[in-house]
Formats: sequence, structure tokens, C-alpha cells
Amino acid sequence: MIFDILTLFPQACAAYLKASILDRAQKAGLITVRLTDVREFSFDRHRTVDDAPYGGGDGMVMKVEPVVAALESLPGKPRPRIVLLSPTGTPFTQAVAQELAGLERLVLICGRYEGVDERVRKLAVDQEISLGDFVLSGGELPALAVVDAVSRLIPGVLGGSDSAAADSFSDGLLEHPHYTRPPEYRGLGVPEVLLSGNHAAIARWRRKESLRRTLRRRPELLDAAPLGAQDRELLAEIEQESKAGHSG
Repeated sequence: MIFDILTLFPQACAAYLKASILDRAQKAGLITVRLTDVREFSFDRHRTVDDAPYGGGDGMVMKVEPVVAALESLPGKPRPRIVLLSPTGTPFTQAVAQELAGLERLVLICGRYEGVDERVRKLAVDQEISLGDFVLSGGELPALAVVDAVSRLIPGVLGGSDSAAADSFSDGLLEHPHYTRPPEYRGLGVPEVLLSGNHAAIARWRRKESLRRTLRRRPELLDAAPLGAQDRELLAEIEQESKAGHSG
């Protein structure tokens, strides 16, 4: 898969893209990530990429010409999905990441300042994405988050074939707790079931703890999660345990 990131600060993205999983995925040819500096497409010697907003007001707005010129400089085939990272976009979720992972090319436009000229949206943008209900200084962090989340879903990027499937939100729930060596640390031990070698019991414990964590932290996720009969039995157990704990 090919990712193109259009940004005023390519150096802000470069270091993260050269680390860990994304670096290995690029070296293996599983993904390609290209950084395009929008300033290279300004139309004056001062490399101007922003201007005051029509109608007045604080802040500056990214100009339409450099952004569109940068987009048009990209190789044309196959036609990419063009995404603007913006606080006014739809929330980025695991489901959105899974949908984007099916594309061959994805272009991510990093907004800055007060935003981009609205004509960028009308001329080029297919989709707008937001990381959440908060405002960042620019779209670089959201773009990296999208690249990371989408890349994890591309076959071969992660070490284990089931790694992505076990991540939080992949099945609508939060992920269960994890433990590794040592078996005891500062009075805290590893749950005995994880040391038992009983794979069925371990799977049941993990599912139950996933349900417990989701119920405590994000109960609204349970409304949409595909729960089976065993899940409902486990939730009933969790409820009884909670009542017993309160009564004790």
C-alpha cells in the first residue's frame, strides 16, 4: 500500500516512520510512505503557504494553490483516496482503519493554522478524518496515527497473523490484560490460569477480562459488539462478582 503525506513539516513525520514496525514494513516492501513538502509548491520566493482569512478574524489559513499543486504532483495511478486530517472530520475508528487498509493508495493532507481553504475540500478531498474531539497544532500526528493503524492491518506487517485480530476494538471490545516474566513483582502475581497451560481456560479468562474491562471503561461499546451466548454468561458472572464484592 502507498501512503502520501502532504505536510508543511515533513521532518515531524520522518523520525516516526523510521522506527519499529513501520520501518520494517517499508524495508520489506509491504508499504510505501512518501512525504511531500507543501512549501515546495508555493508560488513566490518567500514560499508563502498561508494568508489571512477573508472576512477577518484571528489566525491564518492554508492557501489552496500550494495544496492542490502538491496533490497534482503525485503519481496518478491508481487513483488514491484523498483524506484531510481535520477536527471537523468523522472520528477515526478501527472500522475506518480496516476500510482504508483495503485501498491501494491513500493521500493524507495535514492541515495547519486555522485550517485549509475550503476550495481544497471541494476540489480534491474525498474524506475528512478526526482523531477526536480536541484540537492539535496540525495534522501530522493524526496522519501518523492513520498510517500506523492502517499498516497494522496489512498482511505481513505484524509478526503474528493473529496480532491485529486480537487488538482492542477489532471485535468491538477492549483488549484483555497482558502479563510476562517475572511471575511475581512487588507482591503482584500473574493470574494462575495463565500459568496453567490449559488453553481453553486461558481463552475463557481472556474473553471474560476483555468483557470486564469494556464494561468498566467503555460500556457503550457492548451495545454494538457481536456478543454470543458465552459472552452473556460471562457478563452475568462479572455482574455477580461485582455484587459480591460490594456486599463484602
